[in-house]
Amino acid sequence: MADLFAPEPAAGFASTDAAPLAERLRPRALGEVIGQEHLTGPDGAIGRMVAAGRLSSLVLWGPPGTGKTTIARLLADAVGLRFAPVSAVFSGVADLKKIFAEAREHGRMGTRTLLFVDEIHRFNRAQQDSFLPYVEDGTVVLVGATTENPSFELNAALLSRAQVLILNRLDAAALGKLIARAEEIEERALPLTDGARDALIASADGDGRFLLNQVETLFSIAIDHPLEPGELAALLHRRMAVYDKDREGHYNLISALHKSLRGSDPQAALYYLARMLTAGEEPLYVLRRLVRFASEDIGLADPQALVQCLAAKDAYDFLGSPEGELAIVQACLYLATAPKSNAAYAAQKAAFRSAKETGSLMPPKNILNAPTKLMKEVGYGKGYAYDHDTEDAFSGDDYWPEEMAPQSFYAPSPRGFEAKIAERLAYWDKLRQERREG
Repeated sequence: MADLFAPEPAAGFASTDAAPLAERLRPRALGEVIGQEHLTGPDGAIGRMVAAGRLSSLVLWGPPGTGKTTIARLLADAVGLRFAPVSAVFSGVADLKKIFAEAREHGRMGTRTLLFVDEIHRFNRAQQDSFLPYVEDGTVVLVGATTENPSFELNAALLSRAQVLILNRLDAAALGKLIARAEEIEERALPLTDGARDALIASADGDGRFLLNQVETLFSIAIDHPLEPGELAALLHRRMAVYDKDREGHYNLISALHKSLRGSDPQAALYYLARMLTAGEEPLYVLRRLVRFASEDIGLADPQALVQCLAAKDAYDFLGSPEGELAIVQACLYLATAPKSNAAYAAQKAAFRSAKETGSLMPPKNILNAPTKLMKEVGYGKGYAYDHDTEDAFSGDDYWPEEMAPQSFYAPSPRGFEAKIAERLAYWDKLRQERREG
């Protein structure tokens, strides 16, 4: 991905010496925002709207510090709309009513309003509904900004009236360009070694605003020599990874962990496991997901997988953090390197579906117990073949309801222990066929 700001001369940016560095570097036209070219370029959704001079309601969804507020402000300028910002954190229904009344008044005078709602996901459902009539009658063009998945946080009615545009997390090249741009404005280089510069970029976690705040801090301190990574870490507080345990980041990482395990990539699986645990995820939640994976994606291909996961749970209960986390790592690696099979999972789905479809069909009477005289008289247990008394301990009997043909739900894979199971099933099928024919 390209860098966030274009390399035009510094005069192209809002600049007063008293303003914060991030504000001095803020672009003054959409063409200067390069980090989101998939949206602002000629073929992007925003680029096409600006070229046409018509702007529809939008939801800008992306990580912190990727330019959502800047793009909204520049959009208003680009299409000649009045810009009215509001934060969902500090505003309520009364504030919205006032904004809508002002927008309607400006509309009568021929000026339409772009209502920018920062952190729109923080408005409750009723507050979100209050936007609908004003969006529909054209009183405002709504541009909402959110760091959360709109499909989880916004009303369906509101989403149906707005186009969701996704902003990209800023990569290392983009963040490096931001530092270079800051150095140009300050007319001096950051006092960092190359390694410390890379560490500073990594600490931003894709957030351009956070990076510039850190850069501004470094410029404000008297430093007499280029700092090494360790010295930089001691000077600046460490930034925690963006991760909300009840929001999309949580679901994204557990999905990535599950898919990496299924794909037999222990390195990637360990990375996502570490991402979750170092960000504060509850270890027992991770263990529950690993236990589920052991049955869903490995099953009888390696019966020890489930045992390993339950042992890891016991070890963690016994040791706690951080010592017990090693047992979680061991279970994760075992799952990633085990043979894979979803045969048990597929069998469960098929069997449950068949059970619902066939209702209450009676099992054959010969395999039913007969604890009473009446049950014996009507044939319960009559003719049952006790398998242990037969050759090979296998009678080959039919255990299915009379109204139902035998089904095949479980099809073992040719991997791991299931390969041996497949051999057994094939052998029993052969015996069953021979004994029925005999």
